[in-house]
Formats: sequence, structure tokens, C-alpha cells
Amino acid sequence: MRSDSMGRQLLPKRIALPIFASDALSSVAYAPDEILLTLALAGSLAALNSVWVGVAVAAVLAVVVISYRQTVHAYPSGGGDYEVVSTNLGKTWGLVVASALLVDYILTVAVSVSSGAAYITTALPSLAGHEAIIAVTLIVILATLNLRGTREAGGAFAIPTYLYMGAIALMVVVGVIEWVTGNLGAAPTAHYDLVATGGHEEGLVGLAGAFLLMRAFSSGCAALTGVEAISNGVPMLRRPKSRNAATTLALLGTIAATMMLSVLVLARQTGVKIVENPASQLTLNGQPAPADLQIAPAISQIASAVFGAGSVFFFIITAVTGLILVLAANTAFNGFPTLASVLSRDAFLPRQMYRRGDRLSYSNGIIVLSAAAIVLVLGFNAQVSRLIQLYVVGVFISFTLSQLGMIRHWNRILRTRQSGEQRGRVLRSRAVNVIGFMMTGLVLIIVFITKFAHGAWITLVMILVVFLIQQGIHRHYETIRSQLRVDDWTAKRTLPTRVRALILVSNFSRPSMRAVAVARASQPSAIELVSVVADETEERRIRSEWEESGIPIRLTLLSSPYRNVIQVILQYVRTRRKRSPSEMLVIYMPQFLVRHWWENALHNQMALRLRRALLGVPGVVITVVPWKLGEDAEVEGHQLVNDPFKRPTTIPSPSSDTLVGPETVEE
Repeated sequence: MRSDSMGRQLLPKRIALPIFASDALSSVAYAPDEILLTLALAGSLAALNSVWVGVAVAAVLAVVVISYRQTVHAYPSGGGDYEVVSTNLGKTWGLVVASALLVDYILTVAVSVSSGAAYITTALPSLAGHEAIIAVTLIVILATLNLRGTREAGGAFAIPTYLYMGAIALMVVVGVIEWVTGNLGAAPTAHYDLVATGGHEEGLVGLAGAFLLMRAFSSGCAALTGVEAISNGVPMLRRPKSRNAATTLALLGTIAATMMLSVLVLARQTGVKIVENPASQLTLNGQPAPADLQIAPAISQIASAVFGAGSVFFFIITAVTGLILVLAANTAFNGFPTLASVLSRDAFLPRQMYRRGDRLSYSNGIIVLSAAAIVLVLGFNAQVSRLIQLYVVGVFISFTLSQLGMIRHWNRILRTRQSGEQRGRVLRSRAVNVIGFMMTGLVLIIVFITKFAHGAWITLVMILVVFLIQQGIHRHYETIRSQLRVDDWTAKRTLPTRVRALILVSNFSRPSMRAVAVARASQPSAIELVSVVADETEERRIRSEWEESGIPIRLTLLSSPYRNVIQVILQYVRTRRKRSPSEMLVIYMPQFLVRHWWENALHNQMALRLRRALLGVPGVVITVVPWKLGEDAEVEGHQLVNDPFKRPTTIPSPSSDTLVGPETVEE
């Protein structure tokens, strides 16, 4: 796609919502499960508090959405939290936020596709045990679709996302009607009783109960992941970009909070129970539940209670829920490459991440994200309960620092002269961010306390590693920039006093003759042939060929009894450089090209290895002279090149030191 086609790739709100909101909307499929799973450790009475935990999560979500609506107006360039924090708190803290977001995006893909794989195996039990392979396959499919371009991917993902919202809305409406009329069925696990695990026999009473409640709250806060993606994707929306982004954020927050609370209410009314170990946590008529009891996700159990197990609507809801869990990863496929391009622009990631691919998508960012997510999926065997523990840390680090950055932003504006109405608006905006900072900071502390031992420390290590890598990349680019900068233009324009040409040859074949012709045509001050010999037989052969050719150029033979060709040439070149540091040294290397790629395996690739070694010698110019097999007429073409032995009158004679006999230099 042409670069000027970028305008046609901008997203309207109806496409931006499923692209950027799919992560937050999909959290409805697993955030309630994580709340119920955690509270189940304290028994049946504790599980009844799931709705109140959901209300607390919804309150945090509302504050975060409102604060990000302000962010997209204040910083619409697409840097999101990274730009907010870098501008107001400094580059180091901005890099911390960027590292946290990059890790969070990778975890988003891993968690989403793993959850989708779990739903697929629920609908198709024969695939149980192959969740990791299914998840990897889904990542490859998503990457391929996104490489086709943002608009194309958005069109492909919009319909399933809207089907998911419609299916959940239908289930909630029908479920509420059945509840009000007294016709609501029971979930498949409603007949089981929850048994409190060791240390939680007293329920939510005491310090252990409070800790468990905080842990359930921190798990439910996974519903907030993906909110920040819109602030990174503002440039991808149609104009007016900031207003469209703010509208999309409002829709996202309203839909996600409503769906999550509705699922928790219906889960309580239908008796849904989510446990990790059925044999020890569930009993039926006083007897432990079977160890192989399959515990379906909350939405599947609610759909079974509302529509009946095996009904058409049950399968539709299960299918679209599994699909949206997979498509939730698409939020990361838009957020990660965009953020990576901003970091690449600021020299914190490789330059390749900045440029768009053939389809105007950030192809390199998509590929890196896919590879990292596949490593996580395989490392954790696509187990959502293990991956989810790593999930919330990074996003709440970025939330908290972003709120603090916005407070600094408003404080700076308040120091300027403003009217009374403008000042009041800024004070209200700052109040929102102050509340947001306190709430997200509290959640971050709770996450650290409750999840550190359960795997959150792995996320912190990942963030630290990404942070150090970015700092190392930045130092590398700064070093390169300082060394490439020209301080004295006059000195850099000065031509060398002499140019010495070295032609590396192993024999006097056609490729070597072509290199001789090219070197002589460049008219150096001095020129010599250089060849490495391992024994007397090889020395006599090369001397004989040189004498037979009649080339009026001095031949230098380098003795290498240990057959170390590369080291011998490097030593000779370095010696030449030390002997005449003001002299330009140009090395001509004939390169033999085969007609088919597989024929390269039949040759030792010495020229390639030697060229790589010579690149490390400062002050040396390397000229590669290719000669392709079977294309003599096309390669040679002119009489000057065909006859390197005849000295053309237009080329002056080289210096006298090139017209002497052969010389052998011992290693």
C-alpha cells in the first residue's frame, strides 16, 4: 500500500471500539472467574461477596476511564502513558512505564489466547490437553491478519466483537427476566458445596480474610487491562481524533462495567462455583467431588442455566465468548507496535520498529509481539490461572505513574495565567487525576502484596529486563550518534595523500582478473596482488600463474604454514595501516557467485568470512568485485574488462613500487 494511503486506514468509532475495546470487554469472560476462584478458597459465604468486589472494580474502572479521557485530549500524539510520564516525571520514569506496558501487551496476548483455547476445549473436549498448541496457532493467525493492515484486521474483528456483546446482552436480559419471574435455572456446579481450604476456615474474618478479599479484588482488576490502549492509538482514529478517542473510552467503560457486574449477579443467582481443585474444594451430599470434574467458565455455566445445556444459544454464547477471548489479543497487536514505534523514534528500541511495512502496519512490532507471546504460552503451558497472576502488575504501574504525571501536567498549567472558568476546569481535571492516583496506587500496593508470591515477581523481573535492554539500546545509539557527528568539516573534506590498492587473490582465474581490472581502473597511487600460501607447492603454483599472466603488478605472497588464511591477511593489513596511517588502503576482493542458492554449500565461503573479519579493521575500504558463473558476456561486457593485461593509455602507470618481482612474507 502506498504511503499516501494512510488516511484511508484511519478508523471510525464503530471499528475503533472492537479493535481497542476487545481486551477490556473480553475481561468479562475471565475477571469474574478469577474473583469467584479466589473467594472460593474461603467457602460458600465468602463467594457471595463477589458482587461487591465487582462493584469496587467497576468504581476503579470508572475513575480510570474518566482520567484517560483527559489524557487523550492533553496528549493526542499516541505516546499515551509513556509520553505523559516522560514529559512530566522524566525520561527514566517514562521508560519504566514503557517497559511495563510492553510486558503487559505481551501478557495480554498470552492470557487472551490461552483463555480462548480453554473455551475451545470446553466446547470440544476431545482437544483437551492441547491448549498450548491451540494458543500458538491462534497467535500466528492473529499476527497474519494484523500484518494485512489495521483497517482490514478491524473489519475482520468487528463482527465477532459485536456478536459477543449482543450474545452477552441477550443472556443477561433473559437471565434477569427469568430471575424476576422465578424461572431461572441452576448452574451445573450449583448443587455442590464449597469447602474452605486450609487457613481460610473462618471465611473473610480476620487478617487472612482481608488478605483474600484484597487478592480477589486485585484479580478482578484484570478487567481494567486494555483501557490504556486507546491513549496509544489516538493517531489511528479519524478526525477529530481526541474526541473520537474519548467517546470510544466512554463506550468501553460503560459496556465493560455493565457486563462484568451483570455476570457476577447472575453467577450468584445461578449458584456458579469456580474452583481450582474440585476434589478438595467441592462436596456433594458430604462426599468429595470427582477429581476429573470439569469446571466450565462462569459465562458457560450461566448460559447453561439460562438457556439450558446443549441448547443453540448455549453453544452460540460459548463460541462467541471463546472467540472474543482470542480477539482480545488484537488490542495488544495494535498497542504494542504503536508504542514500540514511539520508543524506536526516541532511540530506545531498534530503528526497524519505527517504519511501517508493505501494508502500512508496524510489521516488525507485530512479529516481536507474536514471538514473545508464544514463548510465554509455551513456558506456562497456556494455563490461564498461572498467567493471570503476572497480568495486572504492569498495567497498574503505568496507570499509577500516568495519574501522577497528569497531576504534574495540571499543576504546570495552573501556574500560568487563566480565566476563572478555565482555572475551575483545570482544578476539576486535577481532582479526577488525584482520585485516580490514590485508587490505582492502592490497587498497585494490593497487587504487590497479594500476587508477589504467586508470580507477580516474574512480571517485575520481565519489566526490569526490558528496561535495561532499552537503556542499553539508547546508550548504543547515543554512542553511534556522537561518533558519526562531524565536528571539523574542513578536515573531513581533505583527500588522502596516497591510495594503496590490495587485490586479494587465491589464483589467477576469471574472478581475480576482473578484480585486477576494476582496481587498475580506479587509478590508485600504488597497487599490489596479495595471496596466502600454505606450502612450497602452493607457492610455486601461484608464482607460475603470475608469471604466465604477465600482469605488471607486484605479487606479495604471505606464508601461512598453519593454514590460517584470515588471520594472516588481517595481520598484513594491520601492519600496512600502521606503516602508513595517512594512506588510504583499498582492498579489492573477487567474489564468485553461483547460479543456485543450494550450490553455496559446495564452496567454503572464504570471501564472506574474510570480508566480515576485515570490517573490523579501522581505516580500510573494502570493494567487492562479483563474478557470476555462466554469465561471462553480461558480467564482462567491455574490452577494458575483458583484457586486464593490456594497460589502457587513459590509465597512468602505477608507482614504481608496484612493478617489481614477487615477494614472500613469512607469517
